[in-house]
Amino acid sequence: MTEVLKADEDGIARAAGLLCDGNLVSFGTETVYGLGSDATNAAAVVAIFAAKARPRFNPLICHYSSIDAALKHVVADARVREVATRFWPGPLTLVLPRRQDCPIALLTSAGVDTLAVRVPDHPVALSLLRYADRPIAAPSANRSGAVSPTTAQHVLDGLSGRIAAVLDSGPCRVGVESSVLDMTGPGPVLLRPGGVPVEDLEALIGPIQRGTPHAVAHAAVGLRSPGLMASHYAPALPVRLDATSVTANEALLAFGPPLPGAACQFQLSQAADTIEAASRLFEGLRWLDAEGARVGARGIAVMPVPTTGLGLAIADRLQRAAAPRGN
Repeated sequence: MTEVLKADEDGIARAAGLLCDGNLVSFGTETVYGLGSDATNAAAVVAIFAAKARPRFNPLICHYSSIDAALKHVVADARVREVATRFWPGPLTLVLPRRQDCPIALLTSAGVDTLAVRVPDHPVALSLLRYADRPIAAPSANRSGAVSPTTAQHVLDGLSGRIAAVLDSGPCRVGVESSVLDMTGPGPVLLRPGGVPVEDLEALIGPIQRGTPHAVAHAAVGLRSPGLMASHYAPALPVRLDATSVTANEALLAFGPPLPGAACQFQLSQAADTIEAASRLFEGLRWLDAEGARVGARGIAVMPVPTTGLGLAIADRLQRAAAPRGN
């Protein structure tokens, strides 16, 4: 049963408590209703993908209560701070390099070394973020592929019974998602048009590259944008999928009872639970990449994972990791 909470102090406090306990809570922003979880808790983040039936682990936007809080977890130069000061709070998301000590769960950023951050321009959302006192990962609160919700009822139409609560703050003012601006390269790139017109951004920082994700992926700007290339987020060691045996010069990413003989291993889920496996996937790949290199492994063997439920998203990520390099 999904609770419907009023956007008063008691409702906001209840919503914050649920988030801090690892539950999913939908809340309104100026753009659309988001499906929030504690961005530092991998198990809570993976629940977003399960609730939305999201087929891929695309990076999620982290929401913060202030500019200082948002920029604490990323590398921000003077140009970034100028943009943040002008457009936050507001419907703009910035993609920036994540700091090495960033506490955000790797699953939130889909294993890449960037982070999408924003400060919403909505009093209830900001109050919720202050109460929770932590970054909240929140894509739109709809089933994957459905229309983004702009009222609490829209959220319930798609997610009732799949999330803990929805904090009803009324209709969203803007009604379209935030603009997403990648500032990791030498020049800014608009990854998604949205609530802030690109003309307003260009008036502040000059020309901004535009284009479809396909065009952006092949632009010579060195972007690390989510989900744009066949080989993406790949570890340094080559990845071999659907392994039914393993050699002494391979590291093992195990699912269920592990195969014997690996140079080292990381267990996604001893119980063969795809939800647990999803929450540990990026941590496991990174650990095996480092530990495998240390012990002289020449590759990573991956045991089969069923492609049901979140297994489909796991498979998508692993196929990208195993794709031929240089694409």
